[in-house]
Order: sequence, then C-alpha cells, then structure tokens
Amino acid sequence: MPKLKNFGLYFITDSILTRKSVIDDVKSAIKAGVKVIQYREKNAPASQMMREALEIRKLCKENNVLFLINDRIDVVLAVDADGVHLGEEDIPYQYARKLLGKNKIIGLSAHSVEDALKNEKAGADYTSIGPVYFTATKKKASSPIGLVPVRRLKNRLRIPFVAIGGINRSNIEDVLKAGAKNIAIISAIAAKDNVKKAAEYFIEKINSYE
Repeated sequence: MPKLKNFGLYFITDSILTRKSVIDDVKSAIKAGVKVIQYREKNAPASQMMREALEIRKLCKENNVLFLINDRIDVVLAVDADGVHLGEEDIPYQYARKLLGKNKIIGLSAHSVEDALKNEKAGADYTSIGPVYFTATKKKASSPIGLVPVRRLKNRLRIPFVAIGGINRSNIEDVLKAGAKNIAIISAIAAKDNVKKAAEYFIEKINSYE
C-alpha cells in the first residue's frame, strides 16, 4: 500500500526568495493550511541547516504537517524528518532506502512520463513531474515539459505525483485542468510579502478542483 495519498499544495522553502526568513515562511504556510513542507537549502552551512531543520521539524510535528528535506539524507536522519526528496543527480533510490529504512518517505524527481513510471517501479512514495513551465528557481533546470505529461500521468500512477516548475496564479488552473492534484510552488509563495495569503489562494484553487 502507498504511504501517501494526495495532499494538495506542496510548499518548498527558498532562502534567497524569502522576504522574511525560511522559518517565518514555514509558519505562514502552516497557518494557511499547507500539509507538506519541503526544506530546500543549497547554500547554507550544515550547522545552519541543522538549526533550521530542527525548528521546522518541531513546527511540522506540532501541526501534523509532513516535513521533507531536499537532497540531504544526513539531515533527514539527524532531525528525524519524515522523508527526503531526491533529484536525478542525487543518491539513487535503492541506497537512500537502505539508509533511511522502510518507514521514511522518499520522493523522486521526473522530467517525463517514463521517468515517473520508473520512479514508481523503483519504490518511490511519490514523484514530481516537471518543470511544467519555465522556472528560474533552479539554476540548471531542464526545459519546460508542458502539460501533456501531466495529462498522461493522471490515470497511470498508483503513487501521488506533484506538478512542479513555474506554476503561479496565471497558469495553475491549466495545471489542475490537466489532472494534477498536487502542486509544488516556490516563488509564487516564498517571494511574496504575505506568504499566508499566497498559500491560501493556491490551496483554495486546488481544493476547488477536487
């Protein structure tokens, strides 16, 4: 049985885009009703990552929110996060599973339908699919894949898939119409002055398509 069901809005932190702090953004996102937080930090020293991850873990635990960490299995284990999200250049799934055990959540990135199906077969608990649109958040982002893979995946996976990449107010309805039930958003929330209000907008949109 899959560990996860659909969860709606998936918020990813960004220390460069935030107008306040990553912790403030997490607090606001949780108040808005977000049920999954991914801590994504590429530039901070390990000591800072540990401090922030421990604080986010506490906030998520108190509010029954799933806490995932991007890339860093060592930090997942150190703070007892719920799981990890791994990209194609990160440690392969089978080794991550050996390190994390059977109960932690492992999500994998995909840039095509074939990738997503391989991720499911490998044992991933969920897969992302994207970038759907152009995104400047990731330095080495792949070319946009558009909505066709989203449409093709909606009835083919038993595990949840998360549409990611360049999704904002102007295009979220198109992504939802294509069949995505889980949407990952970074800049359209983290770069806003009012993170709570921005997250509430997307949650309302996603819920209206259920």
